[in-house]
Amino acid sequence: MSHPTLSEFDIIFAGGGTTACVVAGRLAAHNPSLRILILEAGQHSLNKPIHVQPSQSRFNTAPTSTTVTFNIGNPSPRLNDRVPIVPCGRCVGGGSCVNSMVYTRAPASDYDDWGVNGWESENLIPLMKKLETYEVQPGRPTHGYDGPIKVSSGRPEMGISGEFIQVGKTYHKRQYADDTDDLETCNTYSPCQKYIDGTTGRRSDAAHHYIYNQAHNPNLHVWDGKRVKRIIFEDRRAVGVEFTSDPVSCPDADQSSSIVRASKLVVISAGTFGSPTVLERSGIGAEMILKRCGIEPLVNLPGVGENYQDHNLVVVPYLAADEVVTTDAPWRGESIIQGKHVLAMIPTLYNYPDADSLAQRNSSVKSLVAQKLVQVITAGIVLIGISSGINSKIKWRPDDEELKAIGPAFQPRWKEFFRDRPDKAVAIFAPFARYIPPLSRPLSGILPPRNYMTASYYTLYPVSVGSVHIKVTENGKEGMDFTTGFLDDPSDIVPLDFGYKKTREIFRRMTSYRGEVAAGHPDFPEGSAAACREASGPVDLHAPDIVYTAEDDEAINQFHRNIVQTAWHSLGTCAMKSEADQGVVDARLNVYGVSNLKVADMSIAPLNVGTNTYSTALLIGERAAVIIAEDLGINCT
Repeated sequence: MSHPTLSEFDIIFAGGGTTACVVAGRLAAHNPSLRILILEAGQHSLNKPIHVQPSQSRFNTAPTSTTVTFNIGNPSPRLNDRVPIVPCGRCVGGGSCVNSMVYTRAPASDYDDWGVNGWESENLIPLMKKLETYEVQPGRPTHGYDGPIKVSSGRPEMGISGEFIQVGKTYHKRQYADDTDDLETCNTYSPCQKYIDGTTGRRSDAAHHYIYNQAHNPNLHVWDGKRVKRIIFEDRRAVGVEFTSDPVSCPDADQSSSIVRASKLVVISAGTFGSPTVLERSGIGAEMILKRCGIEPLVNLPGVGENYQDHNLVVVPYLAADEVVTTDAPWRGESIIQGKHVLAMIPTLYNYPDADSLAQRNSSVKSLVAQKLVQVITAGIVLIGISSGINSKIKWRPDDEELKAIGPAFQPRWKEFFRDRPDKAVAIFAPFARYIPPLSRPLSGILPPRNYMTASYYTLYPVSVGSVHIKVTENGKEGMDFTTGFLDDPSDIVPLDFGYKKTREIFRRMTSYRGEVAAGHPDFPEGSAAACREASGPVDLHAPDIVYTAEDDEAINQFHRNIVQTAWHSLGTCAMKSEADQGVVDARLNVYGVSNLKVADMSIAPLNVGTNTYSTALLIGERAAVIIAEDLGINCT
């Protein structure tokens, strides 16, 4: 997988993220003679701790990280003129190597709603099963048990997660189920599974499980540190790719361009931000945008870069009891092998009753428990939960009482989209067993070292859409014209406002609750009953809810405009729709107006999906592999 001198391949992938790895890996496995090249701007992720060890994942989001790209959006009046930041993966494997490893799946009906021939749920469910090994429970009909991607519980049980579920079943009056990722169950509390191998404790990403495991194939090539400039056409047929050394991955390399040719197919798989901009640099897009950037139009395709969608996420911090297990200490950079931080988890992991006695005996590997501790450390899975600290969730829909409390502003959206679709959640509520810093207002540097927990809530089907295009900056260089669209539709903020109130009521009834981190909450007026403060313990389960005034509601509304952020679930900018409906690719992923060119990544999703999008990126890859194999006459059964 080094950089040989070959100048022609059968298939070239412009981008090496999650979906590219799935497609290329499947095709290479089905026909090892295919000469396949993946060009990726980021660096290799092979066996690097930052990518494979859940406990190291936090380093991917450090301000100096080169494994993600921090896309800077345009200021928005709906966000109080704030500039939103949306990260995305930037390495071989893309988001699958840097995400939080949270396993969720969309309702099957989401794919039926796409209305695209061949992409109906009945055709996709077999692929969903094909791609995974579900280690959590056997015999579940919608799950797979011999696929490349491992799914496990992936963590010791955190007490905070159990408290969240317990309060949800009692105060919130919802049911509990072991599995709410069966493609239909909704409005039910459940554990939150992980994309982690339950045996090795390693992240289960697309790069290692589709590409790096085929290192023996001399025809499968990955060239990292290569930025794709444009697609090369001859008579509107894609025949190659022009690229340069990426200035971030290879700052000292020659920046001159090179061209590599494709005899059979070019697949753009550069993600929601990269794929539309590659198309535009290649002369495919809205004619007005191309001419403004000095690019000769090849195909006037106005849908390129439009239809940007995401999920709207809010994280709100709370104080947690000293005795509860959280993952704050390792996230602060403290040694993870420090007395209680590891030892407190061992009783839960192995039903061992006394952590103190383990502390006295852990120098001897003759002890069975000590052996297990050594195995855990050796495998790199000490505190697997620190990958995210999220171990329970609810895919929430409001009941009649909650709908009334939400108010009339949400009613049209509820009636039009949610009411008659009982499998569609409005939002996901989940607890983190640590402090989660928001992108726009992090408090990490000023919070005292103690235990925290964080409420997260993110809406799954916001109405607002944005766009991603290239532009020429004032100094004549290429830039990105990125509009998130967050909260542009007035109905989008309403469930967030309610989500703050409902998650706060849940958290203040949890046993580990010790008050709010006031700086991370709305700025309530002086004397408000909603004022945030430290507490000695939770309120009674049957205590009345906080009563919010109109001024309090305005504080919550402004809080959300100041802090709402991406959920890292960007999609839609090369939509798989009809050309007349601003589509970019057809049902076979072919780009309109040219031949021999496809797009395969999250950018092709025409509508949003009610899930963390890793599962959908994998699914798109599996479906794209089938399509391309059929086109090439390859038997992939």
